[in-house]
Amino acid sequence: MQKKLSKAPVNKVMSLKQAVSALVSDGSYLGFGGIGDRTPTAAVHEVARQGKKHLRLVSDTSVSFVHDSILIGLGLVDKFEIAYNWGGIWGSDGVFRRALEKGIPHPIEIEEYSNLSMGMRFLAASMGLSFMPVKSLLGSDIPVYNKNIKIIEDPYTGEPVALVPAAHPDVAIIHVQRCDQIGNAQILGHIGDDDSLARAAEHVIITTEEIVPSEEICRFPNLTTIPYYCVDAVVHVPFGSHGRGCSYYYAMDVPYGNQVGNAWATQDGFDRWAEEWIYGVDDWDGYCRKIGWERLMRLARAEQRYQKFGEVR
Repeated sequence: MQKKLSKAPVNKVMSLKQAVSALVSDGSYLGFGGIGDRTPTAAVHEVARQGKKHLRLVSDTSVSFVHDSILIGLGLVDKFEIAYNWGGIWGSDGVFRRALEKGIPHPIEIEEYSNLSMGMRFLAASMGLSFMPVKSLLGSDIPVYNKNIKIIEDPYTGEPVALVPAAHPDVAIIHVQRCDQIGNAQILGHIGDDDSLARAAEHVIITTEEIVPSEEICRFPNLTTIPYYCVDAVVHVPFGSHGRGCSYYYAMDVPYGNQVGNAWATQDGFDRWAEEWIYGVDDWDGYCRKIGWERLMRLARAEQRYQKFGEVR
């Protein structure tokens, strides 16, 4: 079991290249935050650009056409511990299916859990426990195919209960709306399991839409989901979840997602996409310039209109 060390309240702001180079290595066990939106897409692009390989991924939600799939499609992943793969309105993820069913471009091992049990794995690690009991798995076939799930007799009731192992990622990469320089991260909207993930991982990279003063963080302390003592690096990446959305900041780019889905239908199409959108730019700022700042600002205005509509209702 890893020993989680408390991080000092010092300035942790650095570039994405610096954060990934310092904290992610070949063979790293990576966990990604967000669920549906707030995907750490910018950071995943940088992991890909730096060619980190033989990665082991853990996630309660794999969002198609965004992060896990990028690393899988580039042949950088050996194993994926997953709850489910979600394509949503963009359809089936050809990259994920090719790797799993045909070993293209690189075979991957899959270890499956339910959403609840994956969250319990992060919770167990965040509490310093080696496992967590979950009753709901008894109603599924998941334990049949995942030998790391143990079914025992509850010592108090005598009834069966499933145990899932704690998940201790080497690095958690989490995108948030606001963070200060020392790493107090605030999430607006649903948080998924990001609070537990940040406490479970040995190291944490926070990518953020905005870096705000600590005094501003203190004005709304209840929004601070991830405290500074969990965080190693703070990286300012506006539109860092592009493709998906970021609540209160910008909407999902549906036309882009449809284009990506079509491009990824074949491995050749995926390779051409990666050459243009990942290796063809130097960093996330270059990616945003290529997408077009005006297009990105339209997504921001669309989210603002949606939020205003919600207030009227």
